Order: sequence, then structure tokens, then C-alpha cells
Amino acid sequence: MNSRKKVAFYTLGCKLNFSETSTIARSFTDEGFDRVDFSETADIYVINTCSVTENADKRFKSIVKQAQKSNPKAFLAAVGCYAQLKPQELADVEGVDLVLGATEKFKITDYLNDLSKNDFGEVHSCEIEEADFYVGSYSIGDRTRAFLKVQDGCDYKCTYCTIPLARGISRSDTMENVLSNAREISAQNIKEIVLTGVNIGDYGKGEFGNKKHEHTFLDLVTELDKVEGIERLRISSIEPNLLKNETIDVVSKSRAFVPHFHIPLQSGSNEILKLMKRRYMRELYVDRVSKIKEVMPHACIGVDVIVGFPDETDEHFLETYNFLNELDISYLHVFSYSERDNTEAVGMDGVIPMNVRNKRSKMLRGLSVKKRRAFYESQLGTTRTVLFESENKEGYINGFTENYVKVKTPWNPELVNTLHEVELTKIDGDGLVRIEFIKQLAV
Repeated sequence: MNSRKKVAFYTLGCKLNFSETSTIARSFTDEGFDRVDFSETADIYVINTCSVTENADKRFKSIVKQAQKSNPKAFLAAVGCYAQLKPQELADVEGVDLVLGATEKFKITDYLNDLSKNDFGEVHSCEIEEADFYVGSYSIGDRTRAFLKVQDGCDYKCTYCTIPLARGISRSDTMENVLSNAREISAQNIKEIVLTGVNIGDYGKGEFGNKKHEHTFLDLVTELDKVEGIERLRISSIEPNLLKNETIDVVSKSRAFVPHFHIPLQSGSNEILKLMKRRYMRELYVDRVSKIKEVMPHACIGVDVIVGFPDETDEHFLETYNFLNELDISYLHVFSYSERDNTEAVGMDGVIPMNVRNKRSKMLRGLSVKKRRAFYESQLGTTRTVLFESENKEGYINGFTENYVKVKTPWNPELVNTLHEVELTKIDGDGLVRIEFIKQLAV
């Protein structure tokens, strides 16, 4: 394997997938491969798949074609959630040589003794019950911030979701491991770590589905805050019923945790929340937002919402729209409901036509623009710390404040991956806050 073969990766889906791709990529580097960009010619292309939306399924085929265009003789492997749920479907795509399920993806280099093309896709998958062990991962070198995986799988039974089928039961990394990974990341001059998982508020469940929590998410947050060298820690997404007052209080007084929460809501109607089998009602959501704003008035709060769930009437949708309109939140991630095989919702009556789903989605996206603008306006006149990113975007460099306001300033390569204190003074035509000058180096 040491003839310096080239490998390229493409990641679909969430931050968790990015962290796992990065870990898989390091295993290739350890085996003597050179990593190249996906647009370049490689000997092996690895696609880390997602199954959350119909769109991710469709995109897989076009990514396979892109790889084949670069090198028709390249070996092509698929891993990830879609590979676990529908391995044969992926194996049947022309050009795919290897499909690995949930337990096999981290052992991918073991399957690469022979890189010649197969006549048909070879599948190595497992029953999801076998995915009861934990593999820690984090992303490095791909972005300004690192994604650190602390938990995997989910024990919830939301009626629209395939994640438990794709990733198995809830299980967590040990505290010792997470802290060790955090130190490794900070040693590489990465300024921000984003904690990721499928259901990170459930952190603490043992490796083999042991339901006893040795540590809680609160313990994890408290200990990570003490790791030296990490400038910023961000919680990626946490269920409202698992975001406790104590955690909010720790973040509000924290050295490194930033005032930014992403909290899935999915619907502002209690009737729809019950049909979805979510573990809270809208009243709890109001309570979480109020608590955050009470101790961190400048906090940014993002929300996931699903429109067009079965039986969502116009009245239910307006309930959600009005609920969000009145709530002190900062932006929305809007998803149109998509039917997924082997979920409870797929057999429900009251299917919402696609054009109605699209219309509702458009309305909420419009509300999100309004909410983000209002949040940005509320921050004008304040001084914040910005972490600048690495891309030159049409002569500008972008960055994010600790409370997730996106800013821009004329391109200067010296600003890449640095933290600076800036005053937020005006919103540009593209909706970003334009920084006229950088006052001082914060770090």
C-alpha cells in the first residue's frame, strides 16, 4: 500500500459526518496515502453519505459521476448513514466498488488490498444492533474550526427520523478521551471546537448501551471549559428537553463556551409535536429560550423546523409561524418533511402535497431572513470578538463573532484563523456586518 496512492473524500450531511470523514482520512494517511481534493485525480474516492433528506440520496449519484469523470479507473467506496440504511441501493450505482455499513466504515483501509475495479459493488454491512461500540473522531485541517464528536446514535423514536436505524443506540466517548482529543486539537492552533453528536445532550451513556451515565453533558461542558489553549467551544445542536438550566448557567459564566445555541423545535404545534413523538411541548421550548436570554441577552439561538409533516393543517403551520415570529430567536434551519422508509410517519395519513410543503418552507425561510436581520441589528454598537476564516470571497474575508454574527472585511491573509476585537457598526447590502477596521488583536 506504500506506493503513495492518492485518496479523495466527499462529505454529505452534518458536522458529525465531517468529523468522521476527517478521522477516516487520517487512517489513510497513516497507511501511506496522500490526501487530495475531490476535484483532483485520485486512486480512491470515498463518499460519506447522509440519509436525512431525499436530496442527499439523489446527490450521491452525481458525486459518483464527478469522481468517474476525474478518473474512470478509480476505486469508489461509500460509507455513512445511507450506506447503512440502503447498502444494496448504493452498490447498484454504476462505478461503486465498496459499500461499508456503520460498524465497518472506520476499518475501510482493511478492505483495500486490491484496488482494481469490481464488476459490482461489494457490500459489508451489519445489523444496526451490532453498532454498539464507540469510535471517537474529530476534524482537523479542513476548516478554521474543528468538529469534535462526543456521542453517537440515538434512543429517541421520532416518527420521521432514520438516524437510530443508521447509527444505532445512544453511546458516548469517555470523558478522558474527549478531553485528550480537545487537547490534541488545541495543540494544532485551532481556535474553535464545535461539539457534535447525534444527540449530544444524552452524553454519558456507556459504550455498549449501558444506560448508566458515568458523566453527564453538564460534567463534559464543565471539564472542557478547563482545557487550556482552546479559545472557543460551541455546542452544535441540543434537544430542548436535555438542555438544562445548569448547563445554560455554566455557558453564561464560561471562559470558552460561546453564547450560541442551536435547539431543534421541529413544530410550534403541540398536536404535531405529539405525532412526531418529540419529548417536549412548545411551552418547554419557550422556557429554554427565556432562560438563555435571561442570563445571556446577546445569545444567538438557532432553530430547526420541519414543515409539511403528515396532518399538518394550515392552522398547525400558522401556529408554528406565529410561535416562531414571537419568539426571541436568531435564525431558522427549515426542512421540508420527506418520507423515509421504515419510519412510523411514512405510513401516516394526511400527506401534505409537495407544493404546499414548498410554500410553507419558503414562508419560514423568509421569516428566518427577518429574524437574522433583527438579531444583527440588535448587535450593532457592540464590541465582539471575531474569528476570521480562511477563504477569499470576492475580495473579502468572513468571520463569526462569538454569538454567531457573520462579518466581512476586505481580504487580508494575515487575518486567517486569528481572533480580533471589532465594533459592529453597519449591515452591508448582502446582510453581513461590514467591519471597517480591526481595532486590536484579541489573541
